[in-house]
Amino acid sequence: MNASNRSDLLCGRSADYLARKGHFPMFVCSVITVGGILRIFLRNSEVIVLTILSLAGFVIGQLAYHLVEVHQVVYPLLKTPSFSLLCYFLPIIIFMAALEVDLYILKNIIWQVLLTTLISFVTSFILIGYVVMNFNPEAWDPQSCLLFSIVLAITDPFYSVNALKIIGGSKMYTDIIRGESLIVCGVTAIFFGMFRSQPMHVTLFSEIHVLMEILKDICGSALCGYLCSRLIPSMLSELHSKMRSNVILCVSMVYLIFYLVEFCGMSGIVALIALGLNLDSLSFKPSMEFLLTKFLTMLSSVYQNLIYTFFGIVIGCGETKYFSFHTVVFVIILFTSVNLVRMLAIVLVSPILMRWSYEYSWRWGFVIAWSGIKGIFSILMAPDIHRFAGQKVLAPHMFIFYVQIISLLTMGINSYLMSESARLLGLCNITLPRQMAIQNVIQHIQKIIQNTITLFKTEKNLANVNWDFVEDKTRIRYMTWFCVSPDEVEASPTDAVLIEEARLHVAMIQVSSFEKQCNDGILRKEAARILIGAVKSYCPSQGKFLSIYDVSTYVRARSWLMKFKNVLTYLEYHKERIPFPPPGSHKFMMFVHHIVFSEEFEYVGHILTLIYVYPLIIHLWPMARELNVSTLITLNYYFMFVCMLQSSLKIIILKRRYFEQHWNILEFLIVIIGIIDVFCIYFVRLRPDNLLLIQVTVMLGYLRIIRFLHIFKILIPVLRKVVEVMVKKRLCMMFHITKGYIKSQEDTKLLLRQISGCDSVYQKLQDILETNKRDAVRELGLMEHEDRDVVIAVKTEQAIRNVIAKALKNLNFLWSRGIIDKHEGSEVNEVLLTKIKALNNFPMAIPPPTADKYLPNIVWLENKYVLIDFFKERTKLAFFDYGDVICREGDRAQGIYLIVSGMASLRSSSPTFGIDSILKPRGDAKAPFTEYCTSGDVLGELSCLVKREIQYTAICETVLQAFFISVEDLYEGLDAFWPSLEYKIWLKLALSIAYQYFKASLEDENLKFQSCVMDNHAYVETLSHYVELPINNVTMKFVIVVYGNVINSKTEESYFAPCIIPKTCDQVQGASDLSKLLIIQASDPDKDDNTNLGGKGQLLANRKLLRRNFHTCRVPSIPSVGEGLVWASHWFPPLGPGSLPS
Repeated sequence: MNASNRSDLLCGRSADYLARKGHFPMFVCSVITVGGILRIFLRNSEVIVLTILSLAGFVIGQLAYHLVEVHQVVYPLLKTPSFSLLCYFLPIIIFMAALEVDLYILKNIIWQVLLTTLISFVTSFILIGYVVMNFNPEAWDPQSCLLFSIVLAITDPFYSVNALKIIGGSKMYTDIIRGESLIVCGVTAIFFGMFRSQPMHVTLFSEIHVLMEILKDICGSALCGYLCSRLIPSMLSELHSKMRSNVILCVSMVYLIFYLVEFCGMSGIVALIALGLNLDSLSFKPSMEFLLTKFLTMLSSVYQNLIYTFFGIVIGCGETKYFSFHTVVFVIILFTSVNLVRMLAIVLVSPILMRWSYEYSWRWGFVIAWSGIKGIFSILMAPDIHRFAGQKVLAPHMFIFYVQIISLLTMGINSYLMSESARLLGLCNITLPRQMAIQNVIQHIQKIIQNTITLFKTEKNLANVNWDFVEDKTRIRYMTWFCVSPDEVEASPTDAVLIEEARLHVAMIQVSSFEKQCNDGILRKEAARILIGAVKSYCPSQGKFLSIYDVSTYVRARSWLMKFKNVLTYLEYHKERIPFPPPGSHKFMMFVHHIVFSEEFEYVGHILTLIYVYPLIIHLWPMARELNVSTLITLNYYFMFVCMLQSSLKIIILKRRYFEQHWNILEFLIVIIGIIDVFCIYFVRLRPDNLLLIQVTVMLGYLRIIRFLHIFKILIPVLRKVVEVMVKKRLCMMFHITKGYIKSQEDTKLLLRQISGCDSVYQKLQDILETNKRDAVRELGLMEHEDRDVVIAVKTEQAIRNVIAKALKNLNFLWSRGIIDKHEGSEVNEVLLTKIKALNNFPMAIPPPTADKYLPNIVWLENKYVLIDFFKERTKLAFFDYGDVICREGDRAQGIYLIVSGMASLRSSSPTFGIDSILKPRGDAKAPFTEYCTSGDVLGELSCLVKREIQYTAICETVLQAFFISVEDLYEGLDAFWPSLEYKIWLKLALSIAYQYFKASLEDENLKFQSCVMDNHAYVETLSHYVELPINNVTMKFVIVVYGNVINSKTEESYFAPCIIPKTCDQVQGASDLSKLLIIQASDPDKDDNTNLGGKGQLLANRKLLRRNFHTCRVPSIPSVGEGLVWASHWFPPLGPGSLPS
């Protein structure tokens, strides 16, 4: 009994006492508690914590070796197989390590990772194995020495990169080290798994068996991990699931996948590596990734404490007589060898890294050379060395001792040397461009703090606060944490250096924008992944800003789909249609014509091809052919007769046109080869001794396989439809990608001032982003011209998603404020989420509306039947070809254009906004700009309203259709529906200008046209020369000059459009013939306090009455032109002199 127990133990004595109920679970909880307390007090010294736990475990092991009471507690640990410990701890740790690797960066540096792994593993395997065999005092056998060197070749993916991240190392370096560690760990797991599954000597393995096992472990396990990475996000993205349930489900799935793959005879470690690499931040809900990462970090910390304590106990349970002075010497030799081997591997791989990375230098190579830190991966593999050794040793715990002591030494010493060498070599110094960027951020934050303090000073209940003390305590003083070289201090960075630093910030902002769009439901996950991958793919290229053409190059899939579709279209059979024979034709010709062009005739040919498949297989099978010679000959005669009849009938009717179709030529070739085949078979029967004739007949028999090509004539239309669906999906994806890219450019422009060091850099970045945005807008227009049905479907789906996302945001706000009950809010939330889920089955194409349906798209018509019918009678549909000029800059406006289909580019020298070039400051002059307009956009509104020249040239980029409303008809409508129609056009233009130039400031405002018209949240005021307008900052949140210019009545400071008037201005005065101001209110305009503004309250009330009268009118017909003013004065009563805008 004792012998059997002894064989199950790695070390320590067997249980030679009566087993009792143990307290091992309580012991595990105590270790977790002690480890947590130590980590709290020694927060930045994890190595000290693990060393203390290892020593404590060694002491407990020694007590267990001598005391039965302690041995009873730890005996379950000693009894546990080493593979069970690996299955308990390693899945979560390996999954977390793979999850932290950026797959997009890893794809770009995959060759660097593979070469680094190969060089590092080979050098470690050879040199450490040689050192162990020659200097080890225990004199292990060669197989044990080689297994020991493999275990020490594993680099810990966490501690090896911690110091590198602290000193600001590139993400590429950390992913190279992590990728190397994961590959070596996977290879080691496969290698040890082969020993574990075959308990025989390694020399008994056959080459085929080893090769098949390796292929199954690598390919099969990786495939399982990839498939599970597609399954888990669909389970975690269930809209009605809760966050805690998802985290528990994810952790449970990790263990389940590991055990299922191991049960199937493959490598669970490789499967989890593939699973973690294929999951990213978009695979989880917005806040779930943070919670999951925290939970996995907590589990990994607990597992580390347990592993070092448990294996300390295992070492302590062994005999201490094997520890001697030679053991210390061998540890020093082993530690030195591990670091020298790592340095040698980095030296060998440095030329490759220098070639592929402009940031890499010998300094970084020297720092990375200390990254060969060993960790829990090596410790968990160490017990298997004794199990798979060729000769069993008397002190198996020494394997674990050497690995654990090397792990602790490398964690402490190598981490310190990495930090110190980086500091001494100047790699920790913050560059001047980086310092300038940090200063810009700190100044921006300090400005926000100062504005907040200024706002708080106006509150009455904070009047007695010591604001000097508050300002002193909230002031941020920028300090240089690391030294900068004197040369860098004296030399100011060039614009190129500052732009390069800003480029990296732009890439990070774009990635953040893509993730936010995806989390908000605006951007699809697939599109977000493609965009993020494109950014990270082009980010290492120095000076490269991502453009929409780079994204298209990154996708690459659309081109081969289009080429494949063109090939299928070329090969598709087009049935020839010729006029029916005249009545005087021969009856036979009429009969043949009826047969050839009937559907049954085509079906007979397809059925004949499908039926002949079986005889053709029999003919190609020698044994079956010998048994059915006469039958095959008869079937061949029959097939040739039908083919000759089919071809003859087509030739009779089509004549020369018959040979214009590729499939007819193939059919004719089959007939010719078939006739030759028949004659050859006949001559072989006559002269069976002619060898050449027999060989020709056999060759012709194999050529019968071309008769099967007719089956593709049936499949090509089906394949073409499938490819068309794939092309439409790719077009949908490219549209989503382009829209997401444009949104990221807009988000980046909002933060451009904070990441640019000076005005010249800011202007260059502004130009680059504006050019990239313009190109993306142009691509959108070309996509819409290419396939309008698909683009309309995508736009419709995006509109639905945006509306539901806005509703969810408002629901969450009401829910958080307690306005909606929790139960009611959950029901409404479930309804909205169900609608979002239903969009997965949204149609891929929606036919565009007819031309007359586009008039309601003009927002200032407000979908009113009276206005629509009035202008419908006066519109003309204009057609323009590619390159046509719709209107030129400087010409008088002839009318407005509503684009129905196509795309036009608007090119202008600089928008004037009604300001004379003499009055406008020189610094405000803008460079020429280009914009693109597509279906639904309106051209020429502003020029028609102010009766001035057009400020841009509109050129057709595609074939374009547009509704044209002449300026005379527009003025007639303005007179007929005066003054509301003109006011609404100005309101629409003012909202567009304000949103275009001040999007960041107005992002939280509800500036929808219908909302402004109905609720009067924003309105337009008109000022002429010397007309004054008081500004009340309490009721007026924003006052924006959208056209013309005004001056401050007190300081005479000029404000040119577009401009937001500052809060310090109390009254403005018109300084041009026509000035338009957009006023956004801060409170409800229906309140009585509006009367305090003099005539302002009456003006708002009159406008509301005007809207009510206009919305309630329903007139069956439009009066004539002469009766227009009388009709308008009846339905729209005047509101008093001077109360309406002109």
